[in-house]
Amino acid sequence: MSLTLAQLRALTSVAEHGSFTAAADRLGISQSAVSHAVAGLEREIGGRVLQRDNGVALTAIGQRVLEHARAVLASVSALESAVHQDGTLTGSVRLGAVATVCQGLLPDLLPLWAARLPHVDVQIYEGDDDEMPEWLEAGVVDAAILVEPSPTPPGGKLVATDEFAAVVRADHPLAGLDGIPLAELQVDGLIVSAGGCEGHVRRMHDEEGLAFTYSHRVREMSTLFRMVEQGMGVAIVPSLGRGMLPADLVMRPLAAPRPRRLVLAGPASRPWHPLAQALVDAV
Repeated sequence: MSLTLAQLRALTSVAEHGSFTAAADRLGISQSAVSHAVAGLEREIGGRVLQRDNGVALTAIGQRVLEHARAVLASVSALESAVHQDGTLTGSVRLGAVATVCQGLLPDLLPLWAARLPHVDVQIYEGDDDEMPEWLEAGVVDAAILVEPSPTPPGGKLVATDEFAAVVRADHPLAGLDGIPLAELQVDGLIVSAGGCEGHVRRMHDEEGLAFTYSHRVREMSTLFRMVEQGMGVAIVPSLGRGMLPADLVMRPLAAPRPRRLVLAGPASRPWHPLAQALVDAV
């Protein structure tokens, strides 16, 4: 095959932005150029990577090619940074993080990185707990803030520790307690977030010998908070999410503290992007 970086960039951009037009805008080239690049890639591999009927969607082959394309582009980006002639760290680095980290931790880290790495642009990719390791290894992001990684990735650095806490309405009988027992939350019915916290909440129940049951299962934190507001149940979320709470909800500690480690790391299966290492070194 004679694949080109332009073809791989075109495919990844269309996949990430959902259309040829948006991909062209992101890459700074014409829509026709994006279409030609993708068509050339398809000729080289001998199959369709995109379905173009009723919008744009990856084919099964396209999904596999995309994984390799992202890894290749991440390696090329790392190489470009490594050979920068004057030694100045410059360029863009993609950082993955979950919603509570984006809301509660990155407002502190981004100014620090801006001051210590003034020529580095940190691009944030928000996802779920389970997506972060996958994104790292697939090259979707160059670095990620991992939640409770076990073991801690080689070269990773602990950047914060917070605790899980209960979220209830301000008029709830438990709202005045300094520490809420896990069993008490089961009375009202738990609302859990499938996007990240559910696994941690399940382990809490296992460790206390309690059956893990829930009344509602949602994905978005905003939906979870809205349902608690409406009196549909209570929730357990990381304390870094405090800033996302509506005014009529309160966050209270759990009776048995449940800490959560947040570790900044690069991929385990390939060399780190130099700018990912720079982020770790600057913290």
